[in-house]
Amino acid sequence: MKKLLAILLTTLALAGVAQAETLRIGTEGAYPPFNQIGPDGKVFGFDIDIANALCDAMQVECVFVTQDWDGIIPGLLARKYDAIVASMSITEERKQAVAFTGRYYSNSLRYAAKKGSGFSVDDLKGKAIGAQRATISAQYLEDNLSDTVSIKLYDTQENAYLDLSNGRLDAMLADTYVNYNWLQSEAGQGFEFVGDPININDEIGIAVRKEDAALVERLNKAIEQIRADGTYAKINAKYFPFDIY
Repeated sequence: MKKLLAILLTTLALAGVAQAETLRIGTEGAYPPFNQIGPDGKVFGFDIDIANALCDAMQVECVFVTQDWDGIIPGLLARKYDAIVASMSITEERKQAVAFTGRYYSNSLRYAAKKGSGFSVDDLKGKAIGAQRATISAQYLEDNLSDTVSIKLYDTQENAYLDLSNGRLDAMLADTYVNYNWLQSEAGQGFEFVGDPININDEIGIAVRKEDAALVERLNKAIEQIRADGTYAKINAKYFPFDIY
């Protein structure tokens, strides 16, 4: 009886450890090449590879949960997942609701427009410019060009590109690397970057609940580890021919 009890207690203890070693990651699944959903229903992309590498470094198991962008921070606060790895910019406004790790990549903004359209960043008056809602791109347009251009916001980046392709937009303002990826795709043929990158000192971090300070520390150490051991560089090279850190 004592032996059976000991086995039962050991089993329960191991189950508790296994549960404690699972990290639930929230991501959008609609932001290629950083996060998207494949034909098998699984998420993949730069964010996902980074998250898996961090989980390996922390010796925990990643479990991914997809969530629409507009609800991704509320989902974190509602404990649907433990951290957000979804190309989220670190902003003062978001810091009011969540805590962030240090950056795992840096970002700038850039316009994309149809080749030969004559679109120029020096003549934006009256142009229809698209961006994904609740992003740094949307905020930039609203803060700087709301009196100059017609701003059209979309629930996903993919829907924004669809309107650009169909001629409903004069240009798209988005993260440089997201636009770069789209321009390399079949859908992006016939479009090009216009103007120089807009440097807004944008850093991309992992968001966690404010009370989870220990998790922030563990993630920061893991970011340092994958940067130092070459894992980060391998993931970067898989998606981009230049360093995005």
